[in-house]
Amino acid sequence: MNTLYDVVILTDNRYLNDSKTDTYKHNVYYEDRLVYHALEQLGLKTLRLAWDDMFFDWSTTKAVLFRTTWDYFDRFDEFSVWLEKVTKQTTLLNSEAIIRWNIDKHYLLDLQNNGIHIAESHFIEQGAQVSLTQLHDIFNWKETVLKPCVSGAARHTYKLNRANLAEHESLFQELIKNEAMMLQPFQYNIVSKGEVSMMVFNGTFTHAILKKAKDGDFRVQDDFGGSIEDYTASSEEIAFAEACVRACLEQPIYARVDIFEDNQGRIALSELELIEPELWFRRHKPSAMMLAKGIKEKLD
Repeated sequence: MNTLYDVVILTDNRYLNDSKTDTYKHNVYYEDRLVYHALEQLGLKTLRLAWDDMFFDWSTTKAVLFRTTWDYFDRFDEFSVWLEKVTKQTTLLNSEAIIRWNIDKHYLLDLQNNGIHIAESHFIEQGAQVSLTQLHDIFNWKETVLKPCVSGAARHTYKLNRANLAEHESLFQELIKNEAMMLQPFQYNIVSKGEVSMMVFNGTFTHAILKKAKDGDFRVQDDFGGSIEDYTASSEEIAFAEACVRACLEQPIYARVDIFEDNQGRIALSELELIEPELWFRRHKPSAMMLAKGIKEKLD
């Protein structure tokens, strides 16, 4: 069958339509429209759909662009099957290989092996016979954060200290039976200074956002009341973010590099988001065109 579209922008059902009453939904819709218009300006025939659209023939588009597919994590088995099927029919941006690599936090070890300074981390593999107290004793960590290796939206993310280890022990043992976890020393600068999200398209930095947790919390996500503001990145931070993207197993067409100042005062990577990161196009509209141009080059 002939291709009818150049790019399909993927969202999930909740964000298909604009909202006049819900600012969050409106922002999602508006940012996807910025990308849509940038692609159309370059002469690319574009459509926006939910990734689980049952009626669309994915072989009729040259590429699909993951944008706001934010229910994929809650429906991961279904999404995984869909991913496997659709990658045979069209080009995925980013690719299936990079998505599967990025879903599991073990990717941080690959980046570390490629010379990227990551947040100090200890990986606890599924089925490990170890207690939280033993781990805190081994590393001599007083305050830590525990989270799953496959996670989203701060699922099963806990702030631990010597006083609350006992109350989290049975939950930890339950989790570790079923999945790998990671333990990291608590990073005090994320609370005091925030975490910086660096947007990188086709290997080039465009803009940055500073995310801060609300008072009394340590999670910077807006789901937990975190705030955002525009941020002017230093040349050192820009070089670091672009190096993180170069260290991937292949160059992603879009990336969000989340960095912070670690307890030793060094720039460190907390997360590299390559699947469906919020990219704050509304804060820097030319970045939508940067992405569109990269997509056009790839399709050409």
